[in-house]
Amino acid sequence: MWSKLIDLLDPTVIITRMFESGKFDDMLNYCTKLLEINPDDMVALQNSALALLHLEKFEDSIIYCDKVLKIKNFDIYALKNKIYSLEKLKRYDDALTCCKMILDIDGNDMWTLNSMGLSLNELDRHKEAVEFYDKTLKLDNKDITALMNKAISLNHLRNYRESIEYYDKAQMVDSSLHEASIAKSQAFEKLGMEDEAFLAAQGVLVKDMDQIKIDAKKNKCSVFHQYCQNEFEELKDMK
Repeated sequence: MWSKLIDLLDPTVIITRMFESGKFDDMLNYCTKLLEINPDDMVALQNSALALLHLEKFEDSIIYCDKVLKIKNFDIYALKNKIYSLEKLKRYDDALTCCKMILDIDGNDMWTLNSMGLSLNELDRHKEAVEFYDKTLKLDNKDITALMNKAISLNHLRNYRESIEYYDKAQMVDSSLHEASIAKSQAFEKLGMEDEAFLAAQGVLVKDMDQIKIDAKKNKCSVFHQYCQNEFEELKDMK
């Protein structure tokens, strides 16, 4: 079987190689040369925006995204790059406008639903943000971004018990989420539940807390000592 030859002079191939190597300045310079030949070259415009985004030149990235959008009113790739840049510039109202443009076409775009929620969070519109995280979780109940940010929104709304539930769900999906453990612990503290706050800080899931508390009562020791004893027993069993 003959394999398909790759045209090494194809601009897309050249740009991809530069992107994968992290050579964003070279990528931008190459795109600039392409635009001198054809100012409406979509590949060059899109990748100029992408290179500038990675170079953290967000205002300039937006200029190129707008050039793409002038040629093609609805270009999801350009809109998402523009949203990301607007978020970095803390222009959250403008980011919301771009998010709505995408959601008007595709109401199930999870990246955009989460971005909508994030911008609403930043604008202290937490109740509205929760609605968008719920839409994401209806599509994928294990979406980490939605789980974590719904928990954060609920925490801002002082709904600590429900925020704990969502931090817990996030940990079930990714047990390495240290920030979820800390935030969940702080939520328990606000509820005056010191034992649970301690266990949460150690990464213990809510479903496992009651047994530790029962064992502590049975052994007439503190939850702290019972947890340490359990850890010791687990380490001993591993040897």
